[in-house]
Amino acid sequence: MQVWQGLGAIPSDWGPSIVSIGVFDGVHRGHRAVIGRAVARSRATHVPAVVVTFDPHPLEVLRPAAAPKALTTVAHRAALLGDLGVDAVCVLHFDAELASWSPETFVDKVLAQALHAADVVVGEDFRFGHRAAGDVRLLAELGATRGFAVHPVGLVEEAGHRWSSTFVRDRVALGEVEAAARALGRPHRVEGVVVHGDARGRELGYPTANLDVPARTVVPADGVYAGWLVRGTPHNVSSAGETRLPAAISIGTNPTFGGERRRVEAYVLDRTDLDLYDEHVALDFVARVRDTEKFAGVDELVAQMDRDVEQVRTLLR
Repeated sequence: MQVWQGLGAIPSDWGPSIVSIGVFDGVHRGHRAVIGRAVARSRATHVPAVVVTFDPHPLEVLRPAAAPKALTTVAHRAALLGDLGVDAVCVLHFDAELASWSPETFVDKVLAQALHAADVVVGEDFRFGHRAAGDVRLLAELGATRGFAVHPVGLVEEAGHRWSSTFVRDRVALGEVEAAARALGRPHRVEGVVVHGDARGRELGYPTANLDVPARTVVPADGVYAGWLVRGTPHNVSSAGETRLPAAISIGTNPTFGGERRRVEAYVLDRTDLDLYDEHVALDFVARVRDTEKFAGVDELVAQMDRDVEQVRTLLR
């Protein structure tokens, strides 16, 4: 799969495309319905499937105070799209200029001139252009004069829940990582570079990797979780090159030791030999084990950590 940073990176000889457009933060099951329709159309017509996405999130430019935290990095988003069978991802830098484009300008520059769209597949609530003036009906009207057909995909719901990025963010913020995983179709992931901590975990027999997580990342509520530490994540165009290690993950301020700074750290089960400093890794959250607690002393804390590790082992088994 190819990843293009901007329209200028699209090869000059690129031919017709089946195009999907959206932020697609999280690439959840609703997004997958849209992408799946585009990939199916691509395979049926032997025309490459291209996803157009945006970075940063448009609200960071239009209404910064209302901008949501991110469920996925751009690189992870692209890798997930590649896993779904997309042939190329075009990442458009969303800025004031792009925000000023009329719907007609967006269609002409992106769909007609750059990607030579043959079909465009979008969610039925898709909006585009300055002040979100364009909708699916206008997109179809513009497509009729520019040589492409528009295929809207309905919203995906289950048990009364509409799968959306907002739904996933809410579940993760509450620590309900299992519910988030059902909506995503996979565990929620947090990424960061491993940095030096207090080395207290090593002293207790449970050395942890402390992640420096970007500020605008959706991080689960404080607590202990079962999950996976994933290596080999940066710049992947699929998940094929990743290595997953079972891990007990802790989020919180270490209240037993009077900590104040919130940390995200992971102990890889049965491994005390790993040197992960300065490595970019990811944590996939599978299940919540318990809330963060303040213990009376170190012995009580270690005894609980022993129980946590065995519960994590069982959950991941």
